Amino acid sequence: QVQLAESGGGLVQAGGSLRLSCAASRRAFYAMGWFRQAPGKEREFVAAISWSGGQPYYADSVKGRFTISRDSAQKSVNLQMNSLKPEDTAVYYCAAGDWVGDMMNRSEYLYWGQGTQVTVSS
Repeated sequence: QVQLAESGGGLVQAGGSLRLSCAASRRAFYAMGWFRQAPGKEREFVAAISWSGGQPYYADSVKGRFTISRDSAQKSVNLQMNSLKPEDTAVYYCAAGDWVGDMMNRSEYLYWGQGTQVTVSS
């Protein structure tokens, strides 16, 4: 059974930075990504990266502020979050898929972590 474990969430002031990490129990996914869900809202795409070419994808709301990366052992993905805003407050979920056609579509990801809380105070 595939397991994804997120870490790195917490409380930060607006303008600050956090780094999220997601460790997987196996390698060689087609893609891994991050989604987030704020209270009362649907889970939304944040960023993803394809494993073969390392192509990153970002939601417009985080472009220029967040950076997704993968490690050389291909078993973890990181999300560096800079210039955080109160509207970035949410539970952040790591996701992975063996075949992902639309990188921004959460239904294409088969495996999910439990989530880590990110709170940005104003």
